Amino acid sequence: MNIYVILKQTFDTEEKIVIQDGNISDDGVKYVINPYDEYAIEEALRQKEQHGGNITVVSIGPSRLAEALRTALAMGADEAVHVSDDAIHGDEFSVSKVLAAYFNDQSYDLILGGNFSIDSGGGQVAIRLSQLLNIPHVSSIIKLDVIGAQAIVLRDSEGDTEKLEVTLPALFTAQQGLNDPRYPSLPGIMKAKKKPFHHLTLDDLGLTETEIYARTERLSLSLPPNRKSGQILQGELHEQAAQLVQLLKHSEVKAN
Repeated sequence: MNIYVILKQTFDTEEKIVIQDGNISDDGVKYVINPYDEYAIEEALRQKEQHGGNITVVSIGPSRLAEALRTALAMGADEAVHVSDDAIHGDEFSVSKVLAAYFNDQSYDLILGGNFSIDSGGGQVAIRLSQLLNIPHVSSIIKLDVIGAQAIVLRDSEGDTEKLEVTLPALFTAQQGLNDPRYPSLPGIMKAKKKPFHHLTLDDLGLTETEIYARTERLSLSLPPNRKSGQILQGELHEQAAQLVQLLKHSEVKAN
């Protein structure tokens, strides 16, 4: 079975967000594999343990991304593909187009990814990629069973659970609860240094900058306003209720 995992590198969830000149400052920031993508890597490893095959992790981004890919190799993936090019500007349209160009030349049974990334939260790349590849897509999966050329999945659906059966090849995105990702072991870290690590550019994929030009642009970025201090209402209960009504009315007027 040929299994691929698309992953992204994001800020560590413990990092404090600092805005400088309208952009997020990354001075001294620690980057990690997007947590939802870790579930995808773990699921790929479990499927390989059951069915055999090869796991390739694929990502698009700057040179620092190599650390995340090597972590995935240390977890147990077999090879890594790093697509890096200054012409890739990083919106979901661009990323999905580049990934589709790569996968058009690959033979795959399963493509796994995270439900969304914790930095932008768009959750568009996998959906766009599946459409470009013309394969089934199921999001937010919490269970995956592969039986021959079929996959039976359970997906989280706003508090309910849906059961779906799709024909492979297909693309699935992982939700929290699918599994518990393993930590890289010391032997795994040592083996990762010898595993295939491929570097690709747009030229290697037969793409031009015009074809993957970003369709969205972030115009501004700012932190939410500081929360105002609370207010303790005084008096009898009916007096507090009257004060509360007036405060709510005033708040509603300001909001409009």
